[in-house]
Amino acid sequence: MEVASGHNMSGHHHHHKHRREETTFDGSNYVKVEHIKVQGLDKTKNDFVVHQCKDLLKAATFKDVILSCQEVKQKLEQANIFKTVSVLIDTSKGPGVSKDGLDVIFKVKEGRRYSASAHTAIGNNEGSLVLGGKVGNVFGRAERLSLEYSRGSRQSTGYNLTFSKPVFNELSKRLTVQGFKSSGEYLLSSFREIGRGAYVDYTFPGPLGLQSLRWEGVWRELSCLTRASSFPVREQCGHSLKSSLKHIFARDTRDEPVCPSRGYLVKLSQEFAGYTGGDVKFVKGEGELQLNQYLFWDIVFSCSLQGGLMKAMDGNQARINDRFFLGGPTDVRGFNFRGIGPQDSGNFLGAESYWAAGVHLYSPLPFNPGKGRWGDLFRMHAFANAGNLCNVNLDNPNFPDQLRKLQENVRWSYGAGMLLRIGRVARFELNYCIPKAAQPTDSIVSGVQFGVGVSFL
Repeated sequence: MEVASGHNMSGHHHHHKHRREETTFDGSNYVKVEHIKVQGLDKTKNDFVVHQCKDLLKAATFKDVILSCQEVKQKLEQANIFKTVSVLIDTSKGPGVSKDGLDVIFKVKEGRRYSASAHTAIGNNEGSLVLGGKVGNVFGRAERLSLEYSRGSRQSTGYNLTFSKPVFNELSKRLTVQGFKSSGEYLLSSFREIGRGAYVDYTFPGPLGLQSLRWEGVWRELSCLTRASSFPVREQCGHSLKSSLKHIFARDTRDEPVCPSRGYLVKLSQEFAGYTGGDVKFVKGEGELQLNQYLFWDIVFSCSLQGGLMKAMDGNQARINDRFFLGGPTDVRGFNFRGIGPQDSGNFLGAESYWAAGVHLYSPLPFNPGKGRWGDLFRMHAFANAGNLCNVNLDNPNFPDQLRKLQENVRWSYGAGMLLRIGRVARFELNYCIPKAAQPTDSIVSGVQFGVGVSFL
């Protein structure tokens, strides 16, 4: 493939000076990119590659060409369809070319289109075995088709078929369509949920951060886990159909998501169910804020705040599988998973509003063993967590009364422990927790608590 209007950069570039007709190229020389050639294309469509390279034709100096080539190389690598990408810059040759002209040649090798995998995945407070297969570059424009089956450590199972593609060949804008079936058991609430559905998601960069628009339709089936399930759980059993629109905004400046040392995260989501069909109707909003500050000697201070509020719009209380739950090693430590808040006969029912806050002080292992190697995977931390989960009446115009309910019966705990980072996606925590404020009906963990997850308070 060739686009009209040497210097090797496969991984890094070496500086060469080319002399042609008494002209020496350096960073400030005026140049013109005459041709862009891409060698090695097989399944990939020309228009997709042309779109990634188009800004290279705007380069006006040799330095601009070097930087633009690096950007194009990164884009082609981010597409996840090429095994290798290298770049060659040379002076233009042939009749009618400019004396300042350059040719840029990208040499690519396409990766395998078909792959199968078996791996473990980590969610919040659960690990899963995942079996799957994937077809890459389906139609030649970085599309992906995948089929996965998962089985979790908490009796959850699921499978999904997912297709995703860049929108208008822009890698930063992606459209995803998924069909899925999932099931999970919630022991402290004594119910099992099976969901069958599909969603369409469009993710794109905004002026302040990443945004996502999603429609989701789910046919949900709830059943009791035991004959001893409480009446509020039993009356929720049966089938429901949820159709919802959801918007998510996220601005993340952290240096890494699992154990950040600098930066902040702001995440806001809004969900509107029942306005596009279905028999479930509610409005829900959630927010999350996390701040991280490096202090000294690899010690990091971190603080987090989360909150959510929802209102059922059909005159009834929100369904148990739509409500918020709180408690566990990934949010308010010192309590069992989903073990805070209203309950009936030992079954936790969730609520329509919550907040949670936490502060942490992270440090390396004592005496820094394995520094720069395996020791960097471990961190020590001291923490304090607090939160509350309750139902508020949004039809009551007396908002100070509703705010007072969120301030009453606050649960909090503190402790210390050690964490192990699993790549850049998850972490294990082993903590000693001391709950200091709890309600008699809460399910507390006083002492050692183990947790695994992808996001922590």
